[in-house]
Amino acid sequence: QFFPDSTRAEIVVDLRLTEGASYQATNSEVKRLEQWLHDWNEQHEGLVNYVSYIGTGAPRYYLPLDVQLPHRSFGQMVILSKDLEAREAIRSDLIELFETDFPSLRASVNRLENGPPVGFPVQFRVDGNDIPKIKEISHKIAGIMRQSPHLINVQLGWAEPSKVVKVSVDQVKARLLGVSSVDVSTVVNGAMHELYITEFREGNERIDLVARGTEVERSRLSRLQNLIVTTPSGYSIPLSQLATITSEFEEGVIWRRNRVPSITVHANLRGDVQAPVVSSQIEAQLKEIKSSLPLGITIETGGAVEESSKGSASVAKGGPLFLVVVLTLLMIQLQSFSRVFLVLLTAPLGLIGVVIALLLFNQPFGFVAMLGTIALSGMVMRNSVILIDQIEQDKASGTSECQAIIESTIRRFRPITLTAGTAILAMIPLTRSVFFGPMAVAIMGGLAIATLLTVLF
Repeated sequence: QFFPDSTRAEIVVDLRLTEGASYQATNSEVKRLEQWLHDWNEQHEGLVNYVSYIGTGAPRYYLPLDVQLPHRSFGQMVILSKDLEAREAIRSDLIELFETDFPSLRASVNRLENGPPVGFPVQFRVDGNDIPKIKEISHKIAGIMRQSPHLINVQLGWAEPSKVVKVSVDQVKARLLGVSSVDVSTVVNGAMHELYITEFREGNERIDLVARGTEVERSRLSRLQNLIVTTPSGYSIPLSQLATITSEFEEGVIWRRNRVPSITVHANLRGDVQAPVVSSQIEAQLKEIKSSLPLGITIETGGAVEESSKGSASVAKGGPLFLVVVLTLLMIQLQSFSRVFLVLLTAPLGLIGVVIALLLFNQPFGFVAMLGTIALSGMVMRNSVILIDQIEQDKASGTSECQAIIESTIRRFRPITLTAGTAILAMIPLTRSVFFGPMAVAIMGGLAIATLLTVLF
């Protein structure tokens, strides 16, 4: 696991319509969902409030929030429940709702995250300059992901074409009439959108003065060919006499990664299985696709696996400095290469207890648990240093080596176990924490087993 979900009572629902959908279409779907939430709350009374955003996502009210870019076919709802039980109830009901209703929406029901935002936990990216080919491969990957019992809500980041209307100006006719392409563009923009004319200032406020067509002209593309274009000589002619109006499809949006078109196939998890487990299962089924990839097209794993590897890499950067400092301190204290090596060998003993404890308490080995394991190695080596130092003192006083080992272990057994026990007991309150629970369990189990192995073995 990378980071566990937050225990906050909010649920974030991302709503995506088809590429090119209008604000009105997005608003209509959100209104329907709001009515469903109102009816649900009358029956269960588990919601405190909810707020909707049309064309954009919520502002960053929570640091790890996965902030969404503005888009007219996107809507987001933040639902605040009364408690965690109500949160899980509304979440499962929403997931079931979107599987049977709201066919025009691609919805994602998410808990808030701890740590860096990941979004969809399972992701695979297809990169390449051949857009039709990466679309084809993306759909194949999506088909494989939909067959997994651990995944729901499989989506493509982009792949839907948008319908567009093109106005192709006949340049010969335009020149004969003294009309340029800019003149035609101005007429079309003024009728369909708005045309900036000048500005009006009132005190320190600036107000744009714009001209635009009537609502009928702006809302009906069928009237586009009847727009009137005025020539320099004063004649008025319809747009259809100057240009050919056609409709076709084109890419509504193209996401790029490192300046290369990139389609992300992503999905949410079903049940308690962790994202890296599902990602590895899907990767095993992608071997055939990867072996036959065309030149210039790549498939990469994203989501929680990628973010976890980034976090691990950032920790690993400090590894050399950690080893240098530890070795320096051990050499100053023990003044012997063999004894330093002996102390270092005891550090991995904690992993035995870490694995046992995590399995017993059914806790995932997350990023925080990894940090706890690193700290655990220092605790284990400290116990070894205490024991070895006492052995060397007894040997210096004339005791035989075998007798020194036995007597030093007996003499140091109580302080070593007491200090380890104190650290273990101090971790008990943290075991109930969603965020720090795996770290506490890892330290408790690792320190308990490693202390016994250090003293006895």
